[in-house]
Amino acid sequence: MKRCVAGATGGIVLLLALFHPALSAEKEQTFLAITTGGRKSTAYHIGLDLKDLSKWYNLHLAACPSKGSVENIFAVSQRPGNHLGIVQTDVLAFVSKFNADPQLARIEKTVRWVYPLYQQEVHLLASDTVSHFSDLSGKRVGIGLPESGSYLTSRLLFEIVGVTPRKLFILDDARALAALKAGTLDAMLVIDGIPVKRLVTDIQPADRLHLVSIIHKGIRSFYPAARIPAGTYAWQTADVETVSVGTVLVAYNFHDYHCDAIGELAYLIRENLSWLKANGHPKWQTVDLDGHVQGWRPYDCVTGYIPPVDLRANPSLRANPSNPVAKAIQTVFRP
Repeated sequence: MKRCVAGATGGIVLLLALFHPALSAEKEQTFLAITTGGRKSTAYHIGLDLKDLSKWYNLHLAACPSKGSVENIFAVSQRPGNHLGIVQTDVLAFVSKFNADPQLARIEKTVRWVYPLYQQEVHLLASDTVSHFSDLSGKRVGIGLPESGSYLTSRLLFEIVGVTPRKLFILDDARALAALKAGTLDAMLVIDGIPVKRLVTDIQPADRLHLVSIIHKGIRSFYPAARIPAGTYAWQTADVETVSVGTVLVAYNFHDYHCDAIGELAYLIRENLSWLKANGHPKWQTVDLDGHVQGWRPYDCVTGYIPPVDLRANPSLRANPSNPVAKAIQTVFRP
């Protein structure tokens, strides 16, 4: 992943200020970046929601696409321009378990959690040759890129059940779905929060694909049970029982001016959670910011943040109902 530079537009803002005295007199804009996921992932759209919220408070948050959770935690720990990231809980647990590795130990030392976010449902998407998880033995299965959270979760699920696919295809979701439609894959695993945009827009009933239930007791001893309700996707006619994995907003353990900026963003998320639930991705409806992330330290720049007197929920966010026309226009022209 190329480094996502949060301040890339700072020069434009400065140039405009030279020609617009009112703009130059405003509070200096703060710049942050959050690494998320693929452009059709729920994580990316959660990042865009935070970007939309932040702009009301003169906080510029760049929502950066990525290959997924594994890339995100590395980016946050190693690259100063990637201040925050969305990371799966099983990826965090993996780093903690294998922290005898000096590089993983460094990641554990430099990364802090800001908030627990939402659950990502495990979608086992398959052709009619697969009816149960155990049917994946001897099959051709797409499991995501090594930098994605899907790759780790898929490998863990196979280990738990003792399933040995004939061949694992290391493909991103777009290529795996194309291969599944073409018949060169029997199944693919998509670990993402419902509804997943790619599964909404890129699959039609004529593709004759379906979601397979995951009810194995061994899997459910590691991952919590979840349900994908009927109609989540137009081609899905029945409830699908599955499991899920949590996600966490993490940050680099800054103790410079980024400390206040991240503390401010966290404060704004909490103060405007009702706005995010009303206007953002449906997964915001399930977010509980008061949860705890086991085995990792919370970011003291968030827990100890004291907002200035003039920083309060923007009245326009709370008072005005969502305008569906404006929202549709913003959706079409999102980067």
